[in-house]
Amino acid sequence: MVEQTKKRFITSDDLKKHNQPGDLWISIQGKVYDVSHWVKSHPGGEAAILNLAGQDVTDAFIAYHPGTAWRHLENLHNGYHVKDHHVSDVSRDYRRLAAEFSKRGLFDKKGHVTLYTLTCVAVMLAAVVYGVVACTSIWAHLISAVLLGLLWIQSAYVGHDSGHYNVTSTKPCNKLVQLLSGNCITGISIAWWKWTHNAHHISCNSLDHDPDLQHIPVLAVSNKFFKSMTSRFYGRKLTFDPLARFLISYQHWSFYPIMCVGRINLFVQTLLLLFSRRHVPDRALNIAGILVFWTWFPLLVSFLPNWQERIIFVFLSMAVTAIQHVQFCLNHFAADVYTGPPNGNDWFEKQTAGTLDISCRSYMDWFFGGLQFQLEHHLFPRLPRCHLRGVSPVVQELCKKHNLPYRSLSWWEANVWTIRTLRKAAVQARDVTNPVLESLLWEALKYSWLEKN
Repeated sequence: MVEQTKKRFITSDDLKKHNQPGDLWISIQGKVYDVSHWVKSHPGGEAAILNLAGQDVTDAFIAYHPGTAWRHLENLHNGYHVKDHHVSDVSRDYRRLAAEFSKRGLFDKKGHVTLYTLTCVAVMLAAVVYGVVACTSIWAHLISAVLLGLLWIQSAYVGHDSGHYNVTSTKPCNKLVQLLSGNCITGISIAWWKWTHNAHHISCNSLDHDPDLQHIPVLAVSNKFFKSMTSRFYGRKLTFDPLARFLISYQHWSFYPIMCVGRINLFVQTLLLLFSRRHVPDRALNIAGILVFWTWFPLLVSFLPNWQERIIFVFLSMAVTAIQHVQFCLNHFAADVYTGPPNGNDWFEKQTAGTLDISCRSYMDWFFGGLQFQLEHHLFPRLPRCHLRGVSPVVQELCKKHNLPYRSLSWWEANVWTIRTLRKAAVQARDVTNPVLESLLWEALKYSWLEKN
């Protein structure tokens, strides 16, 4: 009989030492895994592992991986176990809840949301083409622009869903849906989205690790950005120079106009990634999808009778998508922020602190893409959106049990909170040598009215 191999143990402090590229260890349920070389093959990107290396990542692993992923771990096990492994009461309840959802089959019951949404997108696209090509009325063209913006929003939700879990029965079909709903229809690369969005989920509201909060020089949610901190995601300094100070000083007024043209930034970010030296999964397919978009969209616009209408059409279609851009900001800008890498031992706590839900009637779920339940989505990113409203009461109870925040605001309240956050940073961005201070009293009077209402 072969003698069983004796377990080897290390402490949590020993584990923390293995958190640099080339030496990356993680622990899951007390077992230690060496992912130093495998990190480049991680389907969720390198950032997720780099940010959590040297820690226990059990909760994050459960959140992002199906049960089938566990069998792949054994090949990465280096024989060590964490001697002082400890599970908090919050984590224990979270894992129990995730196991319950899995047992009920919620992660597999996707409903027909994707089919209905893509059908809606196809119908709207046909209406847009008809309105532009077959109609001569400027009002028909304006309505078409609005419809185009709305279909971009809905298509982006499908791309978002397909990036978190398989919305179809097979992975190849899911990839096709990603490229179609993202690259081909919206012009935004699914590769870019995965790269930034996975990092956002892992490092939710970390000022130096979450790319969704790093908008210098035009927006800043905290005065900590004024020290020109280094983005650990982009690997560059976020310089707070005089231009940034000027722009941020008025960000509570420029926020909505910026959102109206925010789509341009997404186009630019897509191109910067696809033509960079970074490793981009399916780069050729992503570029091909982008070429499809930049073929049909300019061609569609060219059917408009003159340049004035073309400019208005493009601007209006992009401005409509500001609704979605604003929503994403409402979910996080006014929530709690922190600096430094995420801590795997307080996964649940970090998600509750860094998110805000938007309350709405159930018939509006399609409009928000399920993401009004932002906390529920962050805790269970693989959970199909059709279940988010149903699990919300359970999440609320768990937050209440552990005295953690569960914030659900109306659309108006969330906007007020966000503008208040931006205004606070705007005031802090100014100094006594800046003449724009003369308007602070007037702004304070106007903003006090917003707070009271």
